[in-house]
Amino acid sequence: MDSAHSYLNKAVELLLIYAPKFVLAIVVLFVGLWLIKTFVRGLLKAMSLGKLEASLQSFLGSLIGIMLKVLLFISVASMVGIATTSFVAILGAAGLAVGLALQGSLANFSGGVLILLFKPFKLGDVILAQTFTGEVKEIQIFHTVIVTPDNKTIIIPNGPLSGGTIANFSTAAQRRLDMTFRINCGDDFQKPKGILKNLLSMDKRILQNPAPTIRVSEFNEPIAKFEVNMWCNTADYSSVLSDMSEIVKASLDNAGMKVSFP
Repeated sequence: MDSAHSYLNKAVELLLIYAPKFVLAIVVLFVGLWLIKTFVRGLLKAMSLGKLEASLQSFLGSLIGIMLKVLLFISVASMVGIATTSFVAILGAAGLAVGLALQGSLANFSGGVLILLFKPFKLGDVILAQTFTGEVKEIQIFHTVIVTPDNKTIIIPNGPLSGGTIANFSTAAQRRLDMTFRINCGDDFQKPKGILKNLLSMDKRILQNPAPTIRVSEFNEPIAKFEVNMWCNTADYSSVLSDMSEIVKASLDNAGMKVSFP
């Protein structure tokens, strides 16, 4: 009887000691989860107002939410008397192991975050990167997808992409188009120059401000090398480039002058 009474006293004593801690821990847990949810929702709204990429918003929101919940659970466990040192050590070791195993992926992830934050290019831009030229179709956390003019889909890891040189052909509204023609014109430079000038003025896609320039950069009779510089809207660049080659050749052939392209 005495031993039963002793056990009962100990149970009541433990209950009095730990019950408030459990209640407080449960309250802290629920309040903490609510605060984390509210904070993440506000953070996502702030990132949306800052026009951050949707994929980065979702990823950062999830990552921050998970990290805060892990810290909350560790804090709650420590409130009820559970030793958390071992949990922290295990999490640290696991993080180190995962980091070593995913070095390349982490580099691509950080590169993706940098691209989405600083926006050196956006969807629809035409870029030159990692020796590939094409239109940006997707910007993911780990890789970027571009489609080349011949319709090849190129997947570029974001690590080397963010750390390398990127030429963005779509940033400016206008681009300069440089073309070179070798024309068999004898010693008469003015005739082919007049034909070229007339062609540049007739094409409405070619801007007259800044004005096109035509100059003879090299002469080895009867061949003269003409360098033509013209400006057009970025959206018209490819069509002007392909059309001008055909138009110039046809016009000079009709005038009795042979033309070749370097």
